[in-house]
Amino acid sequence: MNKIIIVAVALAVIGLGGYFLLKDRGATVLAPVLISPSPTSPSPTVLAPIIQKTPSSGQNIITYTDTGGYSPPLLTIKKGETVIFKNQSSRTMWPASAAHPNHTVYNGTSLGQHCPDSSGSAFDACRQFSPGQTWSFKFDKTGTWRYHDHLNPGSIGTVVVE
Repeated sequence: MNKIIIVAVALAVIGLGGYFLLKDRGATVLAPVLISPSPTSPSPTVLAPIIQKTPSSGQNIITYTDTGGYSPPLLTIKKGETVIFKNQSSRTMWPASAAHPNHTVYNGTSLGQHCPDSSGSAFDACRQFSPGQTWSFKFDKTGTWRYHDHLNPGSIGTVVVE
């Protein structure tokens, strides 16, 4: 009898955990796309949503929020376009290319090598931004570019440049 109760409680905990983990995932999904793993992340190919820029604004804006990090979590743009990272949270943010803490994925240089980035070639803000502030970056390379908040590495996103 005790085994049945333990199994039932374990299944309930797993079910509730899965619900809370996945409940907001469908809000921004338009269509699925396969993303290949990056050289720094040996994880298998994953299925992710395609998020396009908002046609009404004509700008590529990614907001950083208190409720879940970066939104949209995936943005598809054309080579040469600029993305604006806007801090709409109550804390500071520092957008930077993956992988934490070195930020080497976009241009091959580490945080210590490219900050401050006077040339604008590193996908790294090289500093923190207060609530309400923005930072922009022009993507001159095609590819799938993962990024994170250097101050909160669990907040991640992806920019796909075609």
